[in-house]
Amino acid sequence: MANGLIAGAEVALYRKAVSVAWERNKVINHNIANKDVAGYKRLDIKFEDQLRRAVNKRHQVDLAKLERVQPEIFVDKANLSYRWDGNNVDMDTEMGYLAENQLRYQALINQMNYNFSRLKMVMNR
Repeated sequence: MANGLIAGAEVALYRKAVSVAWERNKVINHNIANKDVAGYKRLDIKFEDQLRRAVNKRHQVDLAKLERVQPEIFVDKANLSYRWDGNNVDMDTEMGYLAENQLRYQALINQMNYNFSRLKMVMNR
């Protein structure tokens, strides 16, 4: 039973992390789509601090805290502008963030698949 709870908490944690990585991808793509819009300020998303609070020092997941973790979209560097028209989107930076986020997303998916295959192997014994 304890293993089921651990597995359930782990699945919930991965589900939340993958969901936020997906949302971050949408935010980055929104920035890229608005790269030529005068006055547009890039958006970013944060949730990592909330996620850390949902996992205690012994790496146990508090499902109630995890359920309350909500990504926060915010205007990043609102006072900064790279161009005369007030837009602060730098395509090289955005493409770097996009690549980083895609790697994070794929790593999470790979880890989930690995864990599910381990559970499947144990159940088939």
